[in-house]
Amino acid sequence: MTLATLYKPVTRPEHPVPVFSGAHPATSHLRFEHIGKTYDTPQGPVQALHDIDLTIGRGEIFGIIGHSGAGKSSLLRTINRLEAVTAGRLLVNGQDIATLGTQQLVSFRRKTGMIFQQFNLLSARTVRENIELPLQVAGIGRSQRRRKAETLLALVGLQDKADMYPARLSGGQKQRVGIARALVHDPEILLCDEATSALDPETTQSILQLLKEINQSLSLTVVLITHEMSVIRQICNRVAVLDQGHIVEQGPVWQVFGHPRQAVTCALLAPLQHRLPPALEGQLMADGAGPGGSPILALDFSGKTWPGPDLAALGQSLQGRVRLLDAGLEEIQGHLVGRLLIRVDDSVLDPAVLLDRAGQWADHAEVLGHVAAA
Repeated sequence: MTLATLYKPVTRPEHPVPVFSGAHPATSHLRFEHIGKTYDTPQGPVQALHDIDLTIGRGEIFGIIGHSGAGKSSLLRTINRLEAVTAGRLLVNGQDIATLGTQQLVSFRRKTGMIFQQFNLLSARTVRENIELPLQVAGIGRSQRRRKAETLLALVGLQDKADMYPARLSGGQKQRVGIARALVHDPEILLCDEATSALDPETTQSILQLLKEINQSLSLTVVLITHEMSVIRQICNRVAVLDQGHIVEQGPVWQVFGHPRQAVTCALLAPLQHRLPPALEGQLMADGAGPGGSPILALDFSGKTWPGPDLAALGQSLQGRVRLLDAGLEEIQGHLVGRLLIRVDDSVLDPAVLLDRAGQWADHAEVLGHVAAA
């Protein structure tokens, strides 16, 4: 049974939801027009967001990433107007949400679900009662609340946990309750505030997969903030990199991963990058490791080349024995991204010719150094 058969949102035929490949959105759902946000503090005004200009398409999963203090939470909270902007406009479905009156804002927030890093569950209420709570606040009758809760429990795979209290749940199960609760009002937008940062890697994978299925089955626009590039890589169509309140880079995930342009992006990607084994790095010499020295080459793939190289043919082209030292290649949105590290022994080619030929097999090639011949 699929998610779509378990739970069907309100049909919105006037807003067809495209399947996102990572390209710039053709249909705008959220439009940030030169957004600024300033906080008044005892030490004086602090500007958290600077001239944010951004479009998020209907039905896409959009990631916002940055180090702590970059302004991610401030930006996310402008979407449901938990934070009022101090400059610019935020348009949702073409409407400036700053113009919404009190009752309109209540209705809008019910259509904008939110899940949190620390789950925000009430310990004195059961799983079912936590899910029903927003409906209870909205004045929905008990029987209708119960039906919706049962449907959502099936959606997130917690049918057998309905009468348990949060203290008896694992972190992943608590987050599934949080996701179910965020969906009770059939939202069009789902906001994820570091939704996986408190979870172990295996649980993170299951929660991200659930979010992806919900996005596809329920036609939601998902906006998530995180400091983990691995989360962006797995789930997002496009990403914006935030640094000190500025968007410094944005684009399809494959493009940002394959060819980062800013130092902060490179720093965020560093944990995912493959490097020389430490033992070999200690042997590396800048140049000329004596007669018969072997060059160490890095072949970088930034999404332009597909498929990866045939290693046997690569060895023939380089006229030497090619040894694979490390490989970190993956397909992101149909693009090959990553790096191969190879050692070339006994090549008879001139170093410049060797490098030129290696460059024909990748988007970029460089010599990292030499080691003594084996």
